[in-house]
Amino acid sequence: MNQVRVRFAPSPTGYLHIGGVRTALFNWLFARHEKGVFILRIEDTDRARSTPEAIQAILDGMKWVGLGWDEGPIYQTDCLAIYKEQADRLLAEGKAYLCYCTEEELDARRKEALARKELPKYDGRCRRRSGAAPAGVSPVTRFVSPQDGQTIVHDLIKGDVTFDNAQLDDLVIVRSNGVPTYNFGVVVDDARMAITHVIRGDDHLNNTPRQILLYRALGYEPPQFGHLSMILGMDKVKLSKRHGATSVLEYQEAGYLPEALTNYLVRLGWSHGDQEVFSSQEMIEKFSLENITRSPAAFNPEKLLWLNGHYLKTGDTKRVAELLLPFLRKRGVLDGGAQPDSAWLEKLVVALRERAQTLVEMADKAAPFFQESVIMDQEAAKKFLTAAVRPAFARLVAVLEQTSVFEHDALEQGFKSVLAETGLSMGKLAQPVRVALTGTTVSPGIFDVMALLGRERTLARLKKAIDLMG
Repeated sequence: MNQVRVRFAPSPTGYLHIGGVRTALFNWLFARHEKGVFILRIEDTDRARSTPEAIQAILDGMKWVGLGWDEGPIYQTDCLAIYKEQADRLLAEGKAYLCYCTEEELDARRKEALARKELPKYDGRCRRRSGAAPAGVSPVTRFVSPQDGQTIVHDLIKGDVTFDNAQLDDLVIVRSNGVPTYNFGVVVDDARMAITHVIRGDDHLNNTPRQILLYRALGYEPPQFGHLSMILGMDKVKLSKRHGATSVLEYQEAGYLPEALTNYLVRLGWSHGDQEVFSSQEMIEKFSLENITRSPAAFNPEKLLWLNGHYLKTGDTKRVAELLLPFLRKRGVLDGGAQPDSAWLEKLVVALRERAQTLVEMADKAAPFFQESVIMDQEAAKKFLTAAVRPAFARLVAVLEQTSVFEHDALEQGFKSVLAETGLSMGKLAQPVRVALTGTTVSPGIFDVMALLGRERTLARLKKAIDLMG
């Protein structure tokens, strides 16, 4: 078997979305599993809608999710001479012809065919055109599509799918402006790049028989095809903008980790037993086209969120701390150029990650540890910072001022000595102290909070709370 060569070929007329990332991921995994080549091709021939910003968003999105390519990016607009050469060859061999029908004529014939309850396909009249070409009309190039027999797509995922050639019309392969159409450009590109497998969404399945006929007309062996079932929302409707982020980079901005997204997407239509959590290496080792399901997969945002929380909890602490920094700056709790002590920041991550599912949420919970003075939740202050606990707070301040080492175990010992003296339960004192130190009723363990804040800020916040108690 020849070396596996696959490609991901997005059109930069919009941003890289979830469906596109899953297609790229499955191609990338297949290439890595088979020790093959993964190619990135940008199909940018729609010049009116392809923008540099969209192209950059695709490249940035691919890099963020870790889907590095071996060749490319290759741009179709750099290859226009190649498409012309191949189209001219088909014309010379009588496998294509120039069509001078105007849009108005084509539209009128479509309507007539529909009125007769016939398939509204091109009637092939320019195949038989003779004489001088009409003046002032820029022709398109059409492919002479066989009208008898069948074309069978031996789909690696869906099985054999049969198409009657009589249903296929003479498709346009080059527009009047010289730009190739999707079906022609794809075939020429895949052939010259020696693509062995085309793995793509099943919305392209109806294009496949046309492309197989083009491969054969050009004298190329078609690649093997595998069509992925679509991704649905939880409402069983095809995934769209209203189901969530429009761009994969929005997940980055929302505080998701790339490994959580790829782990989630690999399970949308592929499985390996009941396993849910996969490292990148495990995905490569276990991936196979045979285990891709034929039925549509449902995108569940809650499951993605759970996986992200899992990776925050189990990921390398130093890396999570580094990823957290831009979110702290964006939230405004850390100055642009400020760089907190790395060891302290890692301790903060350890303390916060059990209760955070995204980096945005972690940054929100981290805010009290960066602020000079706590921003108090007024309802929580009214409920917990009462005159009844003021004596215990005063005693706690005195004990903490004498605590030699401001670390978890020593702080716990001092705290418990205050409980023993005052007769208060842990909850009766810990919750008011939590409100005093963080401004909220939810935080990491109270001794971790004090250790992270340090002696100076802990004592200052407790004393301020005593003043509030009146």
